[in-house]
Amino acid sequence: MKFRYGVDDIPPLGELVLFGLQWLAIAVPTIVIIGKVVAALHFSDAVDQVIYLQKLFFVTASALLVQLLWGHRLPLIIGPASVLLVGIVASQGSDVNAVYSSIFAGGIILTTLSITGLFGYLKQLFTSRVVATILVLIAFTLTPTIMNLIISSKAAGSPLLNLCFALVLVISMFVANRYLVGIWKSTLIIWTIIIGSILYLVIFPQYQWMGQASDFTSIATFTRNLYFNFKLAPGVLIAFLFCFLALSVNDLGSIQSVGALTKPGDMPKRISRGISFTGLANALSGLLGVIGPVNFSLSPGVIASTGNASRFTLIPAGLGLLILSFLPGVIAFIGGIPAVIIGTTLLYILCSQISAGLMVLFSSMSEFKFESGLVMGLPVMLSIIISFLPVSVLNTFPDMVRPIWGNGFVVGVLTVLIMEHIIYPEK
Repeated sequence: MKFRYGVDDIPPLGELVLFGLQWLAIAVPTIVIIGKVVAALHFSDAVDQVIYLQKLFFVTASALLVQLLWGHRLPLIIGPASVLLVGIVASQGSDVNAVYSSIFAGGIILTTLSITGLFGYLKQLFTSRVVATILVLIAFTLTPTIMNLIISSKAAGSPLLNLCFALVLVISMFVANRYLVGIWKSTLIIWTIIIGSILYLVIFPQYQWMGQASDFTSIATFTRNLYFNFKLAPGVLIAFLFCFLALSVNDLGSIQSVGALTKPGDMPKRISRGISFTGLANALSGLLGVIGPVNFSLSPGVIASTGNASRFTLIPAGLGLLILSFLPGVIAFIGGIPAVIIGTTLLYILCSQISAGLMVLFSSMSEFKFESGLVMGLPVMLSIIISFLPVSVLNTFPDMVRPIWGNGFVVGVLTVLIMEHIIYPEK
């Protein structure tokens, strides 16, 4: 495929800025969506939630700029890892310091595995059936979170009205996805957030927009909450190590997909550097107490639709994210998006995740076998059961094993590895 600008080409200033704004429009919604979900889990105070988002914008911007200049050096957008959201949601009963200490440790371990070359041995565990199952598991284990966002007790309307609003909105998103092309299709999420929020305010005028810029002018930066208390909880750490296995596969797949599209050469070194810096970015996230980033697999679609493969066009986007991290008023306003809109867009994103998982599965085999359905089916069913267990049941689990056996994603990953490599190994 021929591109107007190659990986190492620098477009004229005007086009550089315009392409950068497009990438920025793609990056911001995912940071806000996942960041707001996690911030609401940790903090009830709006100011603390804004500071969390500030730190998340800062980490994402730093990781993006470092990857573009010294890491994989490919036109890949970065954002919060949904698989780590699974781990954080499943660890709500644990000490928050243990959660982010585990993210810090996971980032260091991932960097070490990549630098030493040991990651190559781990890749052998991740056959196409395992990768496909993991992608689907991420979506299914976040279903309770989506449900709580849509029928949130803080919503303006009744649960039924909010559910109806969400259904109409998500179906509208798929209709738009069917007919939109180019950058309009790539920025569908941000248009959904804008139009959906306006419609929600019209239908439910009693909704109070949480983020008023004037309420946060006193927060110059997020430096007042920069602290790190290392706390090791073995159960939480083990659960997050499974999450990091999935994150590494996601990161590897994203780098390889862009590499296959742009063909920049020297891919082994790009992959090694890219995964190493992803690990370091997650270590930084753990230090700052925010969810870690990963390279997103949506980048090839954006590159193909715009005809632009220049990595330098993402630098204005990275600088824009960095500037936003020091503008609490702007982040507070963006953070006022209704929970119903957040839940609906997250539902749309995770439907795409399921689609990607099924594509991985079916594209890797000439014939779909009954055993492949079993390898994928049991982990998915067990993960759903665990994810919807009542809190009263989870509280009966011993503290040491609760983060593992009470985590639907971890149970699903363990099960698919057993099914794939022990019970139904492919010859």
